[in-house]
Amino acid sequence: MEPLKILWADDEIDFLKPHIMFLEQKGYSVTSVTNGDDAVEYARSDRFDMIMLDEMMPGKDGLSALAEIRDFNPTVPIIMVTKNEEERLMEEAIGQKITDYLTKPVNPSQILLILKKIFDAKKITREKLSRDYSQEFMNISQAITADLQPEEWIDIFLKTIEWEMELDQFPELGFQETLHGLQRDCNANFCRFVEKNYRNWIHGSARGVSAAGGKDRPDLSIDVFPRWVFPKLRDGKSVVFILLDCLRTDQWLAMEPFLHDYFQIRHDYYYSILPTSTPYARNAIFSGLFPRDLEYKMPGLWLQSEEDEYSSNRFEHQFLEEFIKRSEICRPVTSRYVKILEPQEARSTEKHLLNHAQNDLFCMVVNFVDILAHQRSESDILKEIAPDESAYRSLIKSWFEHSTLLSILRTLASEDTTVVITTDHGSIRGKRPTKVIGDRETSTSLRYKFGRNLQCNPKHVMHIKNPPEYLLPQRGVNAHYIMAKEDYYLIYPRDYNKYAAKYKDCFHHGGISLEEMILPVVTLEGLKR
Repeated sequence: MEPLKILWADDEIDFLKPHIMFLEQKGYSVTSVTNGDDAVEYARSDRFDMIMLDEMMPGKDGLSALAEIRDFNPTVPIIMVTKNEEERLMEEAIGQKITDYLTKPVNPSQILLILKKIFDAKKITREKLSRDYSQEFMNISQAITADLQPEEWIDIFLKTIEWEMELDQFPELGFQETLHGLQRDCNANFCRFVEKNYRNWIHGSARGVSAAGGKDRPDLSIDVFPRWVFPKLRDGKSVVFILLDCLRTDQWLAMEPFLHDYFQIRHDYYYSILPTSTPYARNAIFSGLFPRDLEYKMPGLWLQSEEDEYSSNRFEHQFLEEFIKRSEICRPVTSRYVKILEPQEARSTEKHLLNHAQNDLFCMVVNFVDILAHQRSESDILKEIAPDESAYRSLIKSWFEHSTLLSILRTLASEDTTVVITTDHGSIRGKRPTKVIGDRETSTSLRYKFGRNLQCNPKHVMHIKNPPEYLLPQRGVNAHYIMAKEDYYLIYPRDYNKYAAKYKDCFHHGGISLEEMILPVVTLEGLKR
């Protein structure tokens, strides 16, 4: 391998010979010049891996040489070396996109450290990542076979997400396939865990003992407002509550860095109820009730299409108003609710934001991610743009960076209000179709179905034959529910191959998986400036 080439421009280069010899002994090739004009000419005629420019040289100074080199080579690392410690000079050099800054006198170790940082940081990080990943892989593989608690599953899920996002930066390591295999094993064990415990959870109480005298259950959809919103209202604070429909935990973690300069951020997590679908999970959040109890209050709700935003989820504000009344907050609470389906609705909300935020509780439901997931299922272009979890996460990150929502959050950072952000369910990329048989009245969702005489491979679904026992609406005589586990998706026998191919690698929700069930609740407090 050829040595890395360095161009060093300094009018006192003769005094720097020991430094140059030190670098050459370390395996670097150093070309030296004594003025800015020569530096520009050498940089134009040859390829260098790094350039070091003295700020004060006869004729063309370092800053002028920097500007010229940047015109024809905007990416080469450039180090500015100077005796001048003026802040103005540093700012000017930074503004011209220097890579780093050294103040004379420099010693060889300083230069070597910069070289390591520029050229070897990724290699060093990659080697450490390889060692750490191998150990963590074994730790997680062993842990998921144990009898874990809900909080331990959250920790394991977050570790796999952390590794997934780290490995995105080092695809050359080739660990993606082994990680995907580990994630599949995690989901298989997690689904068994949910099947075993879910019924006890929903009949228990949050952070208390279950009805059967068992262990504490995790926070569920019905606990979101009592756990993270109502206590702040009782303390006299105002809250802006934002629900991003169908947002996965990894997608939130990709979006969050855009808020670090504006908020102090606290993370908590909860489990979505089943099915992990908008009409069930989101209505449970806003009402504080399980679906069976909502059926008693509003039976017509469940006669509508299970995914129709304008029917089965049009009562959220009314549910919330009743929820507030039941919660004994001990003071009158004014609330405002906005659902954002279109860009113009987002812009209108931003325009009236400060008026909305004057309420004790302002709720926003943002449907962009859910709409994107549905459109991706029907669009070959979107599938090409976002073929897997990493690309899909990047697409949502890009949306958020340029969204009206981010602008709204930046505005709220300077207001005396607490922002709570969460989601109603996540999604999973369907990779394995499984055949389901049902009658004509069976629902059409790809990750869960309800109807009579449902038949499916019991290894691929959780079959609920007595819906009220699981606090689900009865949906008619002899109606059952099935919910897909892991990354399976449900396809009818008719035209099986056609629809199995059509919905393969699409992002679905409604079933049982870590990605659909374990969800973030993020509390934002504006930084005092």
